[in-house]
Amino acid sequence: MNTTPFAIAPAVAHASTRRATPLSEPWGADVKRILCIRVDHLGDVLMTTPALRALRASAPGRNLTLLTSPAGAAVAPFLADVDDLIEYDAPWVNPAPRGTPRDHAALVERLRDARFDAAAIFTVYSQNPLPAATLCYEAGIPRRLAHCRENPYALLTHWVVEPEPHAGVRHEVERQLALVREVGAETDDPRLRIAVHDADRDALRARLATLGIARGERYVVLHPGATAASRRYPPERYALALDALIRASGCRVLLTGSAGEAALTRGVLDAVQPATRASVIDLAGAFALGEFVALIESAALLIANNSGPVHIAAALCTPVVDLYALTNPQHTPWQTPHRLLYRDVACRWCYRGECPAGHHLCLLGIEPEAVAQAALDLLQPGLPRDDEPSEDHEPEPPLATTADERPA
Repeated sequence: MNTTPFAIAPAVAHASTRRATPLSEPWGADVKRILCIRVDHLGDVLMTTPALRALRASAPGRNLTLLTSPAGAAVAPFLADVDDLIEYDAPWVNPAPRGTPRDHAALVERLRDARFDAAAIFTVYSQNPLPAATLCYEAGIPRRLAHCRENPYALLTHWVVEPEPHAGVRHEVERQLALVREVGAETDDPRLRIAVHDADRDALRARLATLGIARGERYVVLHPGATAASRRYPPERYALALDALIRASGCRVLLTGSAGEAALTRGVLDAVQPATRASVIDLAGAFALGEFVALIESAALLIANNSGPVHIAAALCTPVVDLYALTNPQHTPWQTPHRLLYRDVACRWCYRGECPAGHHLCLLGIEPEAVAQAALDLLQPGLPRDDEPSEDHEPEPPLATTADERPA
């Protein structure tokens, strides 16, 4: 039997505490203004919220500014621990950034003028923190914290040696909590957090009423999109899963996505059988982010690929069926009831946007019936929607596998 591909190597806990040079003292009460850098996607920003909470809670009167990508900036108004926002299309993350060297120079001046006391640089282990560290160094930010594989010399004042992936891989939430722990920042609340505004709840209720969905009626959200093609389950297979789910549960299903993902949702709807199609509503492009968050909050269940909505659901404790392409083990749903669906393959953890082997078996090996059954399991009345850990299930290839993994 395989060990689960989401297992963490025991050495990682020790390796993550190794330092090539001694760190200075933890950040004290004099560290008030902290720049938090997270320049990738919305889901990555959400998985950093426990670390942001730890930074804020560790000393009174702290102010956190989030420097993030355009995608990450969209969620900032819904994060209680973010006081200010700087949007930046970083050229070391985006291969086609919108900015210019002049924009970079202007950002350095803006950061210098803000007189930050410290900067925390949050990255996945495959990202290099040194471009962000250089930005902070140029801006004169006196304390600079990050994981880093190579010696950063003067670019980082607080250097935590990068242990991943060779010593094992942690969940992204655990990774960032471990980082800020190095400067004395801790929290007893490791949940993801996202705010739901009353105005968005009201707008959602009105929209659902126009669709004939009564207040309190259970519905399922299916979000078939993902930024990388390697993480998208085929629309026609989603349709087969919905046919089985609707026949068994009677739930209505709302298809969501951006306006640019309308072809995906339309592909799902067109492939649903006529007998169940009336229970499926295509809402691609219909929601601003706030209303979408309210939609996920009141949903009975989210079905999705490994994508940002999964982390929104986790922040709201909404159950998730996650069709998890084995491209990266760090981003499973955090502390919410869920089922991971995947087929274990030899080429797992490829970190590629397109399947390098050309077969896409880590997703195509999942049968639609398994998707429907996982959804029905989570829709059972009385299923707890909290973060109590449940038993892990080890995959037995070559079968499609479900796992109920909820880190403690």
